[in-house]
Amino acid sequence: METLVRFNRTTKAAVAVAALLAATACGSSDSASSSSTGLNPPDLKAQSKLGKTEGEVNLIAWAGYVEDGSNDPEVDWVSDFEKQTGCQVNTKTAASSDEMVKLMKTGQYDAVSASGDASLRLIASGDAAPVNTDLVPNYADVFSGLKQQAWNSVDGTAYGIPHGRGANLLMYNTEKVSPAPTSWSAVFDDAAQYKGHVTAYDSPIYIADAALYLKATKPELKIEDPYALDQDQFDAAVDLLKKQNANVGEYWSDYLKEISAFKSGDSVVGTTWQVIANLAEGEGAKVKAIVPKEGSTGWSDTWMLSAKAEHPNCAYKWMDWIISPKVNSQVAEYFGEAPANSKACDETSDASFCDTFHATDESYWKNIAFWNTPIEQCLDGRTDVKCVPYAKWVQAWTEIKG
Repeated sequence: METLVRFNRTTKAAVAVAALLAATACGSSDSASSSSTGLNPPDLKAQSKLGKTEGEVNLIAWAGYVEDGSNDPEVDWVSDFEKQTGCQVNTKTAASSDEMVKLMKTGQYDAVSASGDASLRLIASGDAAPVNTDLVPNYADVFSGLKQQAWNSVDGTAYGIPHGRGANLLMYNTEKVSPAPTSWSAVFDDAAQYKGHVTAYDSPIYIADAALYLKATKPELKIEDPYALDQDQFDAAVDLLKKQNANVGEYWSDYLKEISAFKSGDSVVGTTWQVIANLAEGEGAKVKAIVPKEGSTGWSDTWMLSAKAEHPNCAYKWMDWIISPKVNSQVAEYFGEAPANSKACDETSDASFCDTFHATDESYWKNIAFWNTPIEQCLDGRTDVKCVPYAKWVQAWTEIKG
């Protein structure tokens, strides 16, 4: 089976950021529920029971998440769903989180496979509805580390069904980088020794990687959450990335280009995903990928239900289907991520797959700071300062790249 990895997630323009800020700032006591994080989503109610399926469902998804055999005849978990439920699946593939947010605002889609850098925007703006997990039987077998997290819930209310997760790793050329790195300093403070051969992920969310490093190396900044940065903390992260820029040979968003760069030697150290490291090594690159001692950032995707869904019953059926053990294992292997369902590991075609992707190792994931959406209300609970919102991250990323 051909492996399809995560496509370009580079955030481009600050689409719908103004709507996020307005949504997080507005809301009277009549229309919004109070949150310990300061996030005040509209007071929407989750569906109480399933009704008759509507005959179709309109999805927004990352490439590789909704496969019906048209890309590869051997890769199809949609056709059986359609046969069993009578729900015809219509899919819009999105190339970025910003595009997903924009599409969800049209009200033309029933559900979306949102990453953490989009999910809070959808919750805050009222575009995502709370989800009744009792209507999703397979939710019971989702790893506990994915339930009720900061990017998919607010004060105990679930806003989606976890799909899978992955870590952003440090990859290095084992022949050209010596001694073997154990810290992100290899791409930050010590990057000059690999000048022109350092690579970094091309997205504003990468600012969190710098913040995570500073959390460990500059305790005086008092960074608790790399997605909750006050102005001083944010400025320090941006300054670090501007210094890094002088040593970066290429910012990557296309996995094929990163593989090629490590094979050719154009890149010798930088951020990556486990599946890219596997593919690069399989193609002869002398590489190794690790979680450095400071930990790593990462991503966890969530199927979220539109508050305007025209086909909510089919959407619920889809959310349960996509995390059922067999299907979740198929998606995880095809896409290259750890599955969400704890029983999926018994269904993988590669017996070592879940070990490679640390699917069952909750201690591994405790060192991963999953993507979240930066907002003015500090996600770490501080109320005496304002944190830098996502719009400013986008602006800063343009400045960092120069």
